[in-house]
Amino acid sequence: MPRVIGYADPLSVAPGEPIRFMVGTLDGPRRYRAEVVRLVCGDTGPGGPGLKTVRLPTSIEGEHDGTPQLIDAGSYAIVEHPEAFGALGRFTLQAFIQPTLVPVRPSPRRQVVMGTWAEDRGSGFALMLDETGALAFLIGAAPVSTGTPLTARRWYHVAASIDLAAGTVTLRQTPLADHAPSLEQPVAITTAIRAAPGPAGDFFIGAARKAVEDGRLRTTWHFNGKIDRPSLLAGEHPIGLWDFAADVATDRVTDRSPNHLHGRTVNAPKRAVTGHNWDGSEMDWRRAPHQYGAIHFHDDDLYDAGWRPTLTMTVPTDARSGVYALRLEADGGPEFWVVFYVRPPRGGPRARAAFLASTATYLCYSNYRMRMRPGPAELFIGALPIVDTTDLLLMHHPELGASTYDTHSDGSGVCHVSRLRPIVNVRPTGRLWNLFLDLCLLDWLEAHEQRYDVITDDDLHTEGLPLLDGYSVVLTGCHPEYVSREMMEALAAYLGRGGRLMYMGGNGFYWRVSYPRAHPGMIEMRRAEDGTRAWVESVGEYYHGSTGEYGGLWRRQGRAPNTLVGVGFVAQGFDRSSYYRRTAASRDPRARFIFDGVQDEVLGDFGVAWGGAAGLELDAFNPALGSPPWALVVASSEDHSNAFQLVNEEINVSFAGADGRFSPAVRADMVFYEHPGGGAVFSTGSIAYVGSLAHKGYDNNISRLTLNVLRRFLDPAPFAMP
Repeated sequence: MPRVIGYADPLSVAPGEPIRFMVGTLDGPRRYRAEVVRLVCGDTGPGGPGLKTVRLPTSIEGEHDGTPQLIDAGSYAIVEHPEAFGALGRFTLQAFIQPTLVPVRPSPRRQVVMGTWAEDRGSGFALMLDETGALAFLIGAAPVSTGTPLTARRWYHVAASIDLAAGTVTLRQTPLADHAPSLEQPVAITTAIRAAPGPAGDFFIGAARKAVEDGRLRTTWHFNGKIDRPSLLAGEHPIGLWDFAADVATDRVTDRSPNHLHGRTVNAPKRAVTGHNWDGSEMDWRRAPHQYGAIHFHDDDLYDAGWRPTLTMTVPTDARSGVYALRLEADGGPEFWVVFYVRPPRGGPRARAAFLASTATYLCYSNYRMRMRPGPAELFIGALPIVDTTDLLLMHHPELGASTYDTHSDGSGVCHVSRLRPIVNVRPTGRLWNLFLDLCLLDWLEAHEQRYDVITDDDLHTEGLPLLDGYSVVLTGCHPEYVSREMMEALAAYLGRGGRLMYMGGNGFYWRVSYPRAHPGMIEMRRAEDGTRAWVESVGEYYHGSTGEYGGLWRRQGRAPNTLVGVGFVAQGFDRSSYYRRTAASRDPRARFIFDGVQDEVLGDFGVAWGGAAGLELDAFNPALGSPPWALVVASSEDHSNAFQLVNEEINVSFAGADGRFSPAVRADMVFYEHPGGGAVFSTGSIAYVGSLAHKGYDNNISRLTLNVLRRFLDPAPFAMP
């Protein structure tokens, strides 16, 4: 495994601008080497062009002293007003809670609902669940417990009433009625306690203070589940009445008491979630905020690793736009790549072609770890998974956070993902997927001496259409799966102004994502209603907490990818890739430029992506979903295996034969159409496509027809509507 890792901020930077790198070693202080390179091609293995990089001389190149940097994973809320919690004698803690991991296995541990407990000081108090999952109260050396474990995913009202003068605590856990039958009864106990709360401390909801190490707060005993309407009262007088239904799109925790003891969330717990009183009558949290008064905390949430900047450089003013990486290496371990992007100069000269890096998709897949967990992975990919150092690193360091394809420790889906942490699988080596495969496209552009700029999804989301103005053609990567409304609208407007779009992949423009303003560097996505999903969003939680947008497939929101690029996701399979066969429409005079010099009927029966140009994930033409009726399907794939299955949204009722051996619906369509704005769209409909460009020294039918399209799309002559 790597001995040194890191991340960059910002992700996209222009020449002449600074960029910071947060670097840490994994097994104690050690020296490491750093070098900045431009990535041209990834290490595609046998038959591929091989790893290609171009060194960029910088001030940070060379050897450096490295030290470990800690990550405090796990979400919670903190109220930093210790003076309000230090003189309590008779008080009550209460909340509605829905635990989701009870008891914690295989290592049972405590979970704090709220309190001031500080493990390093051995002082404070906490309402919590003990190691068995029963409600407990801690003050002093040992907690007192009801002895009755709570049931996972059931709502309870819990309370602890403390009288320090009398030396007693009364605990109550009351199950709330729901639609499932239950034999649980309310539990209430009163018992003696002999302790004082100790010095005043900050008030935590969903965790407890562990220590302050290296100048940073560390927490422990994180709660897994939902907490709704937590409160603290002294006798009948409220000290804090925290309303989680307020300020949902932010990290603010609002106190409704006269004391205004407002707090903040840490590590972006999930908000806009159903509360204890949600009755199913409203699905949009903005329309019934009183039913969405909960926050879902997880012990493995992570927003910002918070590492100290260790290397800082200014991008040279003459650096060309491209995909770059800080290559880190320490003795005894493989190299680690910290990828970043150099955009064209702000207000300066541009190339005529732009590669749109799918940074939203890269981020949604970042630190993907499900391959190492029990499940049907072998059946899904049609082969035994191959484990590499990426998988091992994530297993040994779960604090690095997960991808949106993973689930939290309580089984709920990961809907937040951040770039402010080390990311181990966005790199030019390892598994041929996403950025790694996209580099095949950049390598092909370089081989044909086609000048290009690199812009990113993050740039497009923030800047919109002005970012695209001036480019004759925009090329996507192989898998632009996750897009925001701002990205969709910018691309549509670009085409409306006569732009040309080359969609060089498959399964694109599929899921809706949003960029929370309160959490820069983070993406939110919710797998609502339909689609081929790694997990299913909880009912009633389909709307994004950051923006209020309805989550899920763009197809279910009237903007299927077909409306933008002429094709949409229909099937996937991961055992082998196939080829395309030309159609009669490829002889249409409108498509003559595409096949200039291409005589073959079979296209792309080769490539580094599983042996063909049509594979992994496939998109097809469908006018019913918005594919322009005048578009030309110039080629379609065939001969897929039974590992290729139609995706969920393509099947209303499951049936035999919905696989690549028998179903004509399992195919990738290569599509061209003229846009009414004077521009045009070319779509490949396959993730594997770009893996065929370099075959036979870039001299093959896929390379030739793609170059034909690029040259025509660079030609300023407008396209006429048929």
